[in-house]
Amino acid sequence: MDIKIDDLTGLEVAELVREHLHSMILNSPRESIHALNLEQLQSPDITFWSAWEENELVGFGALKEIDEHHGEIKSMRTSSLHLRKGVAKRLLQHIIEESKRRDYERLSLETGSMDSFEPARRLYSSFGFKYCNPFSEYIEDPNSVFMKKEFTLT
Repeated sequence: MDIKIDDLTGLEVAELVREHLHSMILNSPRESIHALNLEQLQSPDITFWSAWEENELVGFGALKEIDEHHGEIKSMRTSSLHLRKGVAKRLLQHIIEESKRRDYERLSLETGSMDSFEPARRLYSSFGFKYCNPFSEYIEDPNSVFMKKEFTLT
């Protein structure tokens, strides 16, 4: 799998971001959707990666810098054609490695509390993420779950 920084201008990436947003609308109340659209993902404080197998887009992930010590996983999505093939696991490994390279002390995320988000929560837990209180600008929301992973700097 080739994971590369992406400028979000490709048709395949735009379509997968649209699929991601549509899925959020189907599985979350509108007021609890924190997924970003293409324009928002192009913010200078966000790094966006696309994941490819040969010439086929298999997924994406995005990392937002909250401050010099704290990052947030903003988006992760596996193409529906590539579910349960390890795409999300590899993207999450990549984001964690990049967070360590940036010397972040903490990596946080928000995801849904509904059953449809259980696979994501299990994946994050398997990588050492722990449940936590809302961070940054988030507020308590029964439809949201907040998780963090702390790094010890050497």
